[in-house]
Amino acid sequence: MNMKQNKVVRLFFTYLLLLFMTVIIVYPLLWTVGASFNPGNSLVSTNLIPENPTLEHYRELFAGKASLQYGQWYLNSLKISIFTMLGAMITVSFTAYAFSRFRFKGRKNALTLFLLLQMIPQFSALIALFVLAQILGMMNSHWLLILLYIGGQIPMNTYLMKGYMDSIPMDLDESARIDGASNTRIFLQIILPLSRPMLAVVAMNGFTGPLGDFVLSSTILRTPESYTLPIGLYNLVNEVMGASYTTFAAGAILISIPIAIVFLLLQRNFVAGLTAGGTKG
Repeated sequence: MNMKQNKVVRLFFTYLLLLFMTVIIVYPLLWTVGASFNPGNSLVSTNLIPENPTLEHYRELFAGKASLQYGQWYLNSLKISIFTMLGAMITVSFTAYAFSRFRFKGRKNALTLFLLLQMIPQFSALIALFVLAQILGMMNSHWLLILLYIGGQIPMNTYLMKGYMDSIPMDLDESARIDGASNTRIFLQIILPLSRPMLAVVAMNGFTGPLGDFVLSSTILRTPESYTLPIGLYNLVNEVMGASYTTFAAGAILISIPIAIVFLLLQRNFVAGLTAGGTKG
């Protein structure tokens, strides 16, 4: 009886903790949704459930004002996120395959370097990146920003994918070589298909990273036409006299739509890959 009571108590506190964490996560989201439908620009008079809900803030985002180019910012962010995702998947899969399947001089040192790079915040190199952009004449360049994002994705994701590829038996490689397959064919037709769960994790990281970045993008992008969503929305609440928090909330809600779509498309592989990468690394 005591064991049964202990189990009930443990389950009670487990569900209580889960409920507490759910409230912490969901409550700010509900306030953001509610603020996006509240009339006015201030958060002082907003309610969790709007008394007079309106779509005015969503219409304002696409009204075509010179100071609010939300549609252009949205397209810029999607462009950067999609190309970052594709570039990260390609580069990370190649580097992870090399570290997992080949033994070469400097391999351990390179892995250690990747581990150290994960500990250094990206904003610590902002001055160097700003000078690099000026030297290359690529200020306001989305392509430079994409390359920087891809480079930032490589160390952490390479470690994750290498750990996953290490769990794929080497016997498959050896059997394929006996049949005359080259390393390239083994990589493309055996290793990559088996690594789809971890590729989904890399794709999700590559897509969501640029959508949430403000520091690096604001350093490279300087004109309103080239802004991404974080920069453009920040300017909505940065004005002392004309700050519009409710319009900001509406714009923030719309950012979540492509993230939700990508997550739903990758959900099965994403969960399996994240779990396997954490246990097999």
